[in-house]
Amino acid sequence: MIPPIANRFVAGESPAQALDHVRRLNGRNVTAIVNLLGEHYEDRPPVRSDAAAYRALAGDIARSNLEACISVKPSQLGLDLGEDVFRETLADVVGTAVDHDVFVWIDMEDHTTTDATLDAFEALAREYGDDDQYRVGVCVQANLRRTRDDVERLADVPGKVRFVKGAYDEPAAVAYQQSARVDREYKALLEYAFERYDGGIGVGSHDQAMIDHAIELHDEYGTDFEMQMLMGVRETTQFDLAESYPVSQYVPYGDRWKSYFYRRMTERNENIRFALRAIVGR
Repeated sequence: MIPPIANRFVAGESPAQALDHVRRLNGRNVTAIVNLLGEHYEDRPPVRSDAAAYRALAGDIARSNLEACISVKPSQLGLDLGEDVFRETLADVVGTAVDHDVFVWIDMEDHTTTDATLDAFEALAREYGDDDQYRVGVCVQANLRRTRDDVERLADVPGKVRFVKGAYDEPAAVAYQQSARVDREYKALLEYAFERYDGGIGVGSHDQAMIDHAIELHDEYGTDFEMQMLMGVRETTQFDLAESYPVSQYVPYGDRWKSYFYRRMTERNENIRFALRAIVGR
């Protein structure tokens, strides 16, 4: 059982608990991006298990008539075992999701996985997507030096693209190290996407300056987009934004919640303060 201190950031251990949370979000006009926690598997059994869980989740979402999609990690679907394993497993998940009319986001991990992730995304986007309906999406990270080229490459791919600053501790040879530089890159990437993309832009940020910039670009170009934020982080802002703009919340669940929860605790001072208040009962 997930303790109360952690369930602000994790929806539960079971898919039923996650979908209950999604139902409450939908009542606040927020859609959900549901992720089964797990990554960096070195054996086939957990890869098969999580892939089966995602296929079942796609069916559950469709039958529940909920406004939700799913999000998978490459190393969760076998990338550490080989790119061929990843491509085959991801294709099975996406194929089932397409059958249920459920969208699939492919998360981005550290820089060593970028090529394999983008190649798999582009192949599936071109197989299943078209100008009228996107079926898959991928995440790009503003801190990576290569991302401007990647964003240009993806401009004509029939899929969605989520823009984030980047959460991995990458070496200076491949990533910008100063937060101000990453902010500039993030804004520049959004500017390119809002001007050149047909839509499908995900603004994955809790930084109010980036959110405001995206709204300004939307007002200027009229490009379709959505705000994407994590469960438990700035939720009041999420609900306020949802009164005027599309908002999706990243909703993790599963029994591998501890490492995810600890990561949330250490990344923002306000999360640490929340945990301390919960411990002392205030």
